[in-house]
Amino acid sequence: MLLSRLSWTGLLLALPARAFYLPGASPHSYRDGEQVALLVNAVGPRYGEGETAIVPYDAYDERIGFCRPASPHSVPLSLGSALFGERLWNSDFDLRVRQNTTCQTLCTTTLTDRQLHFLPTLIGSHSHHWLVDGLPAAEMRRTADGELFYSPGFPVGRAVRDRSTKTGPRSELNNHWNIILEYHPRPKEGNNRIVGVVVWPQSIDSLRGRGSEPDCSVEAPLVLATGGEQRVAYTYSVTWRESATPWATRWDTYLRILTPRIHVLALFNSFVICGFLCLLVGIVLLRVLSRDIKRYNALASYDLDLDHGAGDSAVDDDSGWKVLHGEVFRAPKYRMWLCITVGTGAQMAAMCGVTLFFATLGFLNPSNRGALSTTMVVCWTLFGSIAGYTSSRLYLSMNGDAIRKNIIYTALVFPAALYAFLLFLDAFLIGLGSAGAVPVGTFLAIGALWSGINVPLTIVGGWMGVKKGPLNVPVRVNQIPRQVPPLPWWLKPVPSALLAGVLPFGAGFIEISQIARAIFGSKLYYAFGFLCLASAIVGVTAALTTVLFAYFHLCAEDYRWHWRSFLAGAGSSFYIFAYGLLYWASKLHLPGFANKVLYLGYLALVSGLSGIVTGTIGFAATWGFLRVIYSRIRVD
Repeated sequence: MLLSRLSWTGLLLALPARAFYLPGASPHSYRDGEQVALLVNAVGPRYGEGETAIVPYDAYDERIGFCRPASPHSVPLSLGSALFGERLWNSDFDLRVRQNTTCQTLCTTTLTDRQLHFLPTLIGSHSHHWLVDGLPAAEMRRTADGELFYSPGFPVGRAVRDRSTKTGPRSELNNHWNIILEYHPRPKEGNNRIVGVVVWPQSIDSLRGRGSEPDCSVEAPLVLATGGEQRVAYTYSVTWRESATPWATRWDTYLRILTPRIHVLALFNSFVICGFLCLLVGIVLLRVLSRDIKRYNALASYDLDLDHGAGDSAVDDDSGWKVLHGEVFRAPKYRMWLCITVGTGAQMAAMCGVTLFFATLGFLNPSNRGALSTTMVVCWTLFGSIAGYTSSRLYLSMNGDAIRKNIIYTALVFPAALYAFLLFLDAFLIGLGSAGAVPVGTFLAIGALWSGINVPLTIVGGWMGVKKGPLNVPVRVNQIPRQVPPLPWWLKPVPSALLAGVLPFGAGFIEISQIARAIFGSKLYYAFGFLCLASAIVGVTAALTTVLFAYFHLCAEDYRWHWRSFLAGAGSSFYIFAYGLLYWASKLHLPGFANKVLYLGYLALVSGLSGIVTGTIGFAATWGFLRVIYSRIRVD
């Protein structure tokens, strides 16, 4: 019954296959002939058959040689946009509403030897990213079913291999852009609204035979020289196309979920896994434990002497998990660090939950650039009190005697380690001259949020936890610890963590793969409804799996469950890291040492943070489970 309900709930919630969003900006209406600004963003990575770099570059980087305005100025960005590598600049494109133009010269420049050596490294691996009226300029593509969709960004060029020669592929630079602007007319108001931007790039050797005047009718491509200098003309054509798409739904072609059946089937599969685990826990744990508890309490109610005849029976039954009532809540080794880690995990879980909630409702839409990442940063900052409260109460329940140190460490250790790690990765980006390098001002803003808001809130949360007192435990701890018998190999820390991580990873695998494809394909991921459901299933699966393994440990008379339950919950992070390595080996060809270090660094960061969240969920579920079962037995 539970499995059926979960399955039907998942299918009903997953039926809408199109992304939903609430417009985050008011519409801008343009009159005929009014100029429209075209903003250029960073030249970012492109997913393709060739090399795939993960380092973006500024559009006006001197090594690229793109047409730079006489007075370039950057566009102010949100904290999240700046943190994730967006860099918006003005441009000299002259776009006027409903005025078509052909072969307009943007600029004519001479590429230097340095630029001629750098540009081929971008061809096939990077794309231009432009914005017009808040919409990303996109390529128009078709799915396998023939459905049209917009893919943001368009290639810098293409590498063409000439079979007649034994030399490497020649680099053709896209220096002409056919810009198609779709508009929705509003005759009653006498204005228009832009609802789509499509760019068809071309490689044209337009200076061939015409001297300084570019000729866009030339069919020969512009092949980059291998050195020296080369004159290049950048040109563009503009076509305005009327569209019936209203402004309110203009993002639909960008946010279309291309594989809804895969998402639905994956969710159904995850619901089946989750339902199976619920059934397993219900049968194995609830029924078995209920029978054990009744038998144990019945025996404990008699006087254990020969007159009653129950002595041998009681001794025989006092084994397994029941005999550990005086050990199960004994403080583990390194309890300080366990409490800090669990407190940080609670903070991050709350951040992820709130962010996903608002994203699922459509508030964090792509028209409000950087809203998602900004919300994550703000939530992480404000939820510092959760970390302090959780860590301090848990530490007190483990009889910790350095509560001040616990609160201070909770406020400083993990944020400082994350900050230092991001600085380390940023140093590589700075060394490459990448636009993805976080500006100094943004780092200072993050530091101010941490030191000025997060740290005080963590201390306040820790103080509230001290006032509330330790978490109640139902049994007393023996003074002398019990010896742990030898364990089977699959209950040792590493094997049990790996075994416990299989099902949670399987429950979220499809969404992980879709996010990876979106990141390396420079696509917009907006299936937050699916992601929210998948995340909930992963959390429930991690909790149930961890509880099962904790029960197996207790049956083997091993009371050292604290760290092992955390590691079991975090086991899926190992598979996330392994999947990232497999994705690199099968899908990506990362050029250069820096790209490889950055990829491994970000992969380790993502898998590590996810492990902290799921590990905290597993630990919390195990703690609650043990409190329940040991509160039901009678202990003298």
